[in-house]
Amino acid sequence: MSNNLRGIIAGLIATVVLSLLMVVKGMMGVMPDLNVIAMLASKLGGSMAIGWAAHFTIGAILYGLVFANLGSMIPGGSDIGRGIVLGVIGWLVMMVALMPMVGAGFFALNMGMMAAVATLVLHAIFGFVLGFTYKKLGS
Repeated sequence: MSNNLRGIIAGLIATVVLSLLMVVKGMMGVMPDLNVIAMLASKLGGSMAIGWAAHFTIGAILYGLVFANLGSMIPGGSDIGRGIVLGVIGWLVMMVALMPMVGAGFFALNMGMMAAVATLVLHAIFGFVLGFTYKKLGS
């Protein structure tokens, strides 16, 4: 299996795990105002289906290919460590680019500190699953 395919599959699995956690978080009422899918849909001028499609494209294709092609340059020591670092880098980009664009402010501080903390945890879990799955697919 090629590294690119490994990356895309690992990104897809990590995105599924992240998505399930996002849905459960929403159902539990934990930060219901932070709906990244709705934010993506709004920015893309489309429906929630467009938001979900963008979410899965970013997670599976973008993250997967970045990890497959640049993962060895990311610090972290192991595939899992590099995956977590990549997840945190994605979180930083979200906090300084996406959140201000949707009116949540830098690091989503307009939504309260919990928004930044919860999304950091979700991105770290995503990165863990990405790195773990990528490693397992290569063995």
